[in-house]
Amino acid sequence: MTALDATADGPAESGAPTEEAPAAQAAAVGPLASDPAALGLPCFIIGVVPQAELGAPLAIILGATSMGLILTTIWSAAIGQTAVAAIFGIFAAFWLSYFILVTGLIRGWFGIAAADVVSTVKLFLITWLVVVLMLTLATLRLPVAFTAVFVLVALTVLFVLLAYEQTPTSSGLLKTGGYFLLAAAAGGVYLFFNSLSLATGGNALPLGRPTLKG
Repeated sequence: MTALDATADGPAESGAPTEEAPAAQAAAVGPLASDPAALGLPCFIIGVVPQAELGAPLAIILGATSMGLILTTIWSAAIGQTAVAAIFGIFAAFWLSYFILVTGLIRGWFGIAAADVVSTVKLFLITWLVVVLMLTLATLRLPVAFTAVFVLVALTVLFVLLAYEQTPTSSGLLKTGGYFLLAAAAGGVYLFFNSLSLATGGNALPLGRPTLKG
């Protein structure tokens, strides 16, 4: 509202042509003024997986997390927010691939022998650990709050991978990975409050300075 009010009052005070006001107002309230993160962050947050029952959250992961993040990606790309589209698109791909992996293993879609299941899971985790680390390094120009969430997600994947490197699988390392995931979700909640505060006319929450400047 502040930008809109300033734009509307500007021509009357400065004597500028009145036909410029509608275009400026449209820019202030049009699609470019929207924030896809307001949808993407809660969808990211609810993608939490219980340790014992990997299949339990599949309905949420497919119907809410994956679909919500895909919609957020499309929304971001449509308004020209490339970085936001990349971030939410990557997490959409992660959760969708997780759904396919777990469902495929449960249903026996891929013809993977029982002895090879752990190796398959480790390959999945290694692949996504590399992707999340790449994402973290590529977004160091964002405020540090975003970097912290990405680091926590990377630590989640790392500790789950380390758990599967143990024989038998280490429940302690799995729990540690779960704690990092909950911490990442808490960071997502904070970022969500920031987005909704701005969307409802409030002030931005402190997000910290970017790790990498320039």
